[in-house]
Amino acid sequence: MKSLCGWVGSLLIMAALVFNGQAAAADTKIAVIDMKQVLSTSTAGKRVEGIIKQKRDSLQRSFKKEEDELIALQQEMEKKGSAWSDKVKQEKFGAFQQKRRDFAVKQEEAGQELQRLREQHVNPILKKLEEVVSQVAAKGGYAVVLPRNVVLYSSDSIDISNTVISELNKVMK
Repeated sequence: MKSLCGWVGSLLIMAALVFNGQAAAADTKIAVIDMKQVLSTSTAGKRVEGIIKQKRDSLQRSFKKEEDELIALQQEMEKKGSAWSDKVKQEKFGAFQQKRRDFAVKQEEAGQELQRLREQHVNPILKKLEEVVSQVAAKGGYAVVLPRNVVLYSSDSIDISNTVISELNKVMK
């Protein structure tokens, strides 16, 4: 009997906590933000994308000559390969493999350079974005702001992305 009373008492306390938590949760304002939209449409984000695009285009132009040389060497091997001696074939194939490896290394280094450039320019935006989101959340009375891509469903009415973009543009002129 004693354990039954303890169990019922515990159940009543848990029920009271759950109902109290639901009432508090009903008053909690939640917002979502589309980070991809913010970074791609804000003035600062567009500026960074322009810098990165310019660097990527420059790197691609610099790779064009090496890529053309590889294609020409491959075509030469396909056309003339049957007439070459085994020694010449091995030399040409070895040269082709080396050029291809060197080209792949240069492409990987270029990718890392682009990633460093992106981080160098995006990190200050993200730091300022964090401040802006905090300010917008405080003004709007939001207790929680979540990235839109981690939310299964949200109404468009709780998306504060446009407000954040506007505020970010003001502080990052």
